[in-house]
Amino acid sequence: MNYEARMFGGEERLALAGEGEKRSRRKWWIIAGVIALVVIVAAYFAFASGGPADKAEPAKAGAAGAAKGGQGGDRQLPTVTVAIPGRSDIASVISGTGSLAARREMPVGVAGEGGMVTRVLVEPGDWVNAGQVLATVDRSVQSQTAQSQAASIRVAQADLNIAQAELDRAQQLLARGFVSKADIDRKTATRDAAAARVRVAQSQLSETQARNRRLDIRSPAAGLVLTRAVEPGQIISSGSSALFRVAQGGQMELRTQLSEADLQRIPVGARAEVTPVGTDRSFTGEVWQVSPVIDPQTRQGIARVALSFDRALRPGGFASARITAGGAVAPLLPQSAIQSDAKGNFVYILNAKDEAERRNVTTGDVSDIGVAIISGLDGTERVVLTAGAFLNPGQKVKPNLTTLKR
Repeated sequence: MNYEARMFGGEERLALAGEGEKRSRRKWWIIAGVIALVVIVAAYFAFASGGPADKAEPAKAGAAGAAKGGQGGDRQLPTVTVAIPGRSDIASVISGTGSLAARREMPVGVAGEGGMVTRVLVEPGDWVNAGQVLATVDRSVQSQTAQSQAASIRVAQADLNIAQAELDRAQQLLARGFVSKADIDRKTATRDAAAARVRVAQSQLSETQARNRRLDIRSPAAGLVLTRAVEPGQIISSGSSALFRVAQGGQMELRTQLSEADLQRIPVGARAEVTPVGTDRSFTGEVWQVSPVIDPQTRQGIARVALSFDRALRPGGFASARITAGGAVAPLLPQSAIQSDAKGNFVYILNAKDEAERRNVTTGDVSDIGVAIISGLDGTERVVLTAGAFLNPGQKVKPNLTTLKR
């Protein structure tokens, strides 16, 4: 009994000792958790209280930098390229295209009776002089006629010589009384008739010779042979079409079609530069005629540019022309400086404070060297050349002044 009681009492003490150890361990875990929570809360409040102070320092530094003259602010301003355009002499140039042609094209045909062509003496591209024979026509029959008429002249001349001799002898006998005055009158009339027959025969021979000369196809003026439409053995007559075409003096022209508005601006005598297709050579000419008629369908007319002879200018070829129609003195800007919107064309200029200001402008001719400004600028402004599309009126910028190249 006593032994069992002592045994049960020992087990109870062991159970109570294990339970106490567990409670002690739980208490320390709770204390550690509380300490950790306190540390976290303290750290949070420490960072929260120190953040605004730390942020305030850079703000104060930035404000101080701005107060020192904006050195820090200048680094943030956009840099733009500007230039002072001044005023330039600008030629008003009108561009056009058209075909080359002979300025005065002369068709050469048969002037006489015609016949069979015996020889052709020139080719297209040859230079001929005034009166030069281009082709000959058979004249065997006409030559015989001319010889016959030459013989008739000799016969008539012989009759005239006899009549004159008889008249001279009769006049000598008249003083001696061997012939009457009536005989003298008859012999004088015979002599005059013989002289008239001589003149008739000479005229007939001259006519025949002239007809024979017209059998030769001749150039009416010096120039360049453009086409040939006859061959030896061909039968031609006065009704035949043109056998040759000759450019008088070799002069060429460009017939360029231009709008009605452009024609109004071109004066006769305006200088032009003509460049045929397929070559980089340019030929200088001048406008010698502006069409008085406008095509009602296309609303275009023709300006004719006279060109001197050059074998590189071939009629029928295509060419471009730049016609100088006058000039003006105005500011000249690159196309990058010109902006456009619903209100029209404009540029940005900089005022004394380097602030962008919009300036409406009227543009003129556009060429490879720039755009002419007809109105809106006097040439003394600082004009923004680039980045104008990214600016706003009143925006402050950092200018980079440059010189325009002409």
